[in-house]
Amino acid sequence: MKVLYDGDVDRSLLTGKTVAIIGYGSQGRAHANNLKDSGIDVVVGLRPDSVSREPAGRAGLRVLETGEAVALADLVMMLAPDELHGAIYHESVKDHLKQGGCLVFGHGFSILYGQVVPRPDLNVFMVAPKGAGHMVRQEYLRGSGVPSLIAVHQDPGGLSRGLALAYAAANGSGRAGIIETSFREETETDLFGEQAVLCGGTAALVQAGFETLVEAGYAPEMAYFECLHELKLVVDLLYKGGLTGMLDAISNTAEYGALTRGRRIVTDETRRVMGDILAEIQDGRFARDFILENQAGLPLMTVRRRQHAEHQVEQVGERLRGMMARIEKPGSKP
Repeated sequence: MKVLYDGDVDRSLLTGKTVAIIGYGSQGRAHANNLKDSGIDVVVGLRPDSVSREPAGRAGLRVLETGEAVALADLVMMLAPDELHGAIYHESVKDHLKQGGCLVFGHGFSILYGQVVPRPDLNVFMVAPKGAGHMVRQEYLRGSGVPSLIAVHQDPGGLSRGLALAYAAANGSGRAGIIETSFREETETDLFGEQAVLCGGTAALVQAGFETLVEAGYAPEMAYFECLHELKLVVDLLYKGGLTGMLDAISNTAEYGALTRGRRIVTDETRRVMGDILAEIQDGRFARDFILENQAGLPLMTVRRRQHAEHQVEQVGERLRGMMARIEKPGSKP
């Protein structure tokens, strides 16, 4: 797999072009400000009643209603939440896109699962930074960047790949690395990682470990530190040195325990369930469930959010984090 950097990119492809960022949440805020700081003409498209209009304007960005922003733009980047793409595209984007214009995505969900079906004249591609929005902005300001994935879905004008590279570089990713993939590969691996490992798997593992210690009679505070708080220390080691680097950095006792006990937690049954989760992503069952959940008003997510918030690990953690002044609260969703 080839990794591309600033030297491989023709940034002049964006010269004189206007980019409309649709949405000003975590990713939208980062992209809009990074591109503006890179000298790109940026306009932000938002609903008239959006609470993001004021912070976007305060950042020195031009803010317009979504349809107006799209009509002005040469490239339209969809950075609103996935579940809103279909409605936004049909109501405010489709009929305002220039003939032969560019429709860009930060994630492949809407294209892969048919929530957006672009006109055949449009150049459709993806620029997906591999990091949360606040990291995309923070690394850019540090003079660095986060890696990005790019992919081309439609290319009637023959410039989609070059424009994707130029956009990624303007967003800071040319300093960190740009990798070519497909909409399908990016979407399916991203969803699987979130569900099985990074978010779903990690949250379930933390709760199970915490419950095991508390049920065995240990103090909830001790269980919190061992099963949640110290996770950041391990993740930082993984981020910097991979699995081997992490194992090299921890104590011999911890390494021996990890190497001899870890596979008793992630068993063949766990791997089988991971395969089931991947199959549900690949055949569209997860996307169908997610879309129907939103159409129904989020009944399941509302219950599960409340259950997570009421879990003892959250109650203990909120109190302990309040005693540790240096811990910053995470950014909120758009």
